[in-house]
Amino acid sequence: MSGAGPTRPDLLVVGGDVVTMNARREVLLGGTVAVAGERILAVGATGELRARWPGTPEWDASDCVVTPGMVNAHLHQTGDPLARARIPDDLPPGAAVDTWAVPLHAAHRPDDDELSALLAGVESVRNGVTTIIEAGTVAHPHRVAAAMTEVGVRGGIGAWGWDVPGAPFAAPAAEVLDRLGELVAAYPAGGSVEGWVTLVGHGLASDELLTGAADLARDTGSRMTMHLSPSSADPDDYLRRTGRRPVLHLAELGVLGPHLLLAHAVWLDDAEVEALLADRTAVAYCPWAYLRLGQGVTHAGRHAEFSRRGGRLALGTDAGNAADSADLLRTAALAVGLAKDMAIDPTGLGAAEALELATIGGAEAVGMADRIGSLEPGKFADLVVHDATGPQWTPRGDIAQQLVWSSDGRSVRDVLIGGRVVVRDHTCVTVDERALRTFAARASTALLARAGVPLRTCWPTVPAH
Repeated sequence: MSGAGPTRPDLLVVGGDVVTMNARREVLLGGTVAVAGERILAVGATGELRARWPGTPEWDASDCVVTPGMVNAHLHQTGDPLARARIPDDLPPGAAVDTWAVPLHAAHRPDDDELSALLAGVESVRNGVTTIIEAGTVAHPHRVAAAMTEVGVRGGIGAWGWDVPGAPFAAPAAEVLDRLGELVAAYPAGGSVEGWVTLVGHGLASDELLTGAADLARDTGSRMTMHLSPSSADPDDYLRRTGRRPVLHLAELGVLGPHLLLAHAVWLDDAEVEALLADRTAVAYCPWAYLRLGQGVTHAGRHAEFSRRGGRLALGTDAGNAADSADLLRTAALAVGLAKDMAIDPTGLGAAEALELATIGGAEAVGMADRIGSLEPGKFADLVVHDATGPQWTPRGDIAQQLVWSSDGRSVRDVLIGGRVVVRDHTCVTVDERALRTFAARASTALLARAGVPLRTCWPTVPAH
């Protein structure tokens, strides 16, 4: 493969095994990626590209594997990062919301939202995630956008909206839609940070808000996302209120479509799966969250079937007190491992499909496959260099299997996003990580005190002095 035109690259990423994720899923052993500005100019043989552009600065990726940047289609960048590992993992369903989540969000100040998003962004890029779809920020989305820009990560942001009377932070539908419209206008589609029409979802939106949000997304060419059916609570609620299951109610309202990314969609029946497939609605699958929260994915989840039948499926890591990690390679491995075990069939989804979900498949599901998700000329230079010198890579075998089953985000050595160096030698270079840890520790202590949430640990902690 080669680029065209007179442009000269600024950088050659040289000598790595390049996992292109192009239409043929080619892996170029000892290949090179030529980067010009924020785009990929060419992908090909090292000798050929060196000869074409002699004297170009080089980045040594020998003994490494180079992949496209990964896509996290559902990540909470606020609310949880400053309270990580603070919400107990043995609570009954829904107990965390009123006692922890609502007070934490209420106690967040603008600086907390930005600092929280910085933490989430740094963790993401260090795990090879180059695109994040924000799951919803209650109060200060512009500060989240500023943090994403500082880190250098690509993605979408949203300001949560809901209008059910009596719910915390609720507002009339018209007010919510105005706020969402302003955000979409401020961050138009196609930018490095896009505004998304974001509802909290579940049972917290009226029909007026749901249809208005879908219309806003379609009219502005933006995307829409909301939570739905991670557990059986949403189907029970929708059946009681509307007489229809959640996805079928959205279909009746005309909300479904390629503009919509539903987070979770675990508890679906046959008719709901058919409706999502028919309208090309995408799903963000966050398997670690369902296991930690005991939501029944092994009982009800149909994501493998949805993907196998051509559904638009992406992966997400959810919140810092749910999935607890931004490592999308671990998530990819879990997704296909669950698929094999739930079907009692090892011949289904495997490592190849896992990497597709993490890269080009995820990019398609979030509406960005024309820009990201594969290493091809003309696409953004979002690429990850994985150090393949560790024992988990020795001896070298099938690259897809070693990335998914043997490795994880700790192998990520370097990351470029839009041609910009964001991670070098396992460290985020756009943010002072040491200072970030200090600021985050102080902010966390103050936030937890303001929120007044109960704090407990699994075991007694005793000072060593």
